[in-house]
Amino acid sequence: MGEIQRPGALYQQVAAEIRKAIAAGEFPPGAPLPSEAQLIARYGVSRPTVRNAISALRSEGLIEVIHGKGSFVRALPAPSLVIDRSIARKAKTFVLGHAWETVEAPTVYRTEVTTETAPLFELAEGDALFGVDRLLSDPATGTRALHRMLIPFAVAEEGKGKALAEHPDMDPEQVYAALAAAGHSLAWTETVGARMPQPDERSALDIPEATPVVTSTRITHGTDDQPLVLEDLRASGARAQFSYRITADTTRTAGAARSS
Repeated sequence: MGEIQRPGALYQQVAAEIRKAIAAGEFPPGAPLPSEAQLIARYGVSRPTVRNAISALRSEGLIEVIHGKGSFVRALPAPSLVIDRSIARKAKTFVLGHAWETVEAPTVYRTEVTTETAPLFELAEGDALFGVDRLLSDPATGTRALHRMLIPFAVAEEGKGKALAEHPDMDPEQVYAALAAAGHSLAWTETVGARMPQPDERSALDIPEATPVVTSTRITHGTDDQPLVLEDLRASGARAQFSYRITADTTRTAGAARSS
């Protein structure tokens, strides 16, 4: 291969060429990259340029450097945990598809509707919310997840005894039961995404460098499709994936599931 000649930072050009070779299968997962000397000769660049290119690819999570052995294409393992996101109703109770263990007592606090959550709740910024944060663990694999539930004050105060206002730290299935008891016919919509973790998330979830978190934002809707509760679940993208049961629904848009 000839020398790199395209404009731009030289190390970025080298990183792009190595990335292209990995994508083409020249260097499969688990395989070692050529030595520094070989990369210098291959691309006609200096040692610092090659080292900067390797550092950039390492920060992306594409390669790993093993001291004394060299650089290797990162072999990403299949996720160790499939999180069943289904919800079932049995009489007056609800059952979640995945059973978690709570690592520590939930943290309950008061917060407000923000610019990001206002359109999801269809509420004005600044409206009062209960927030409940949980650190969860899968009993079989030890995989951790962060769960956050946000409940508007107005929703929590509905129903006989205002159960949610008294105990906003109920488990999600208990929250659903309280909402149903307050007269709501429940439905759910959920959006899945991925992003790089914040430092506190990386620590709590024990996520290695350059590994994203997979996120799920679930909204519980009530009568007339009113948004009632927002839940956010975050887990390591290298260790977990989400699973959904899809059924035909003629009364709602795709992606929603209604309680019976």
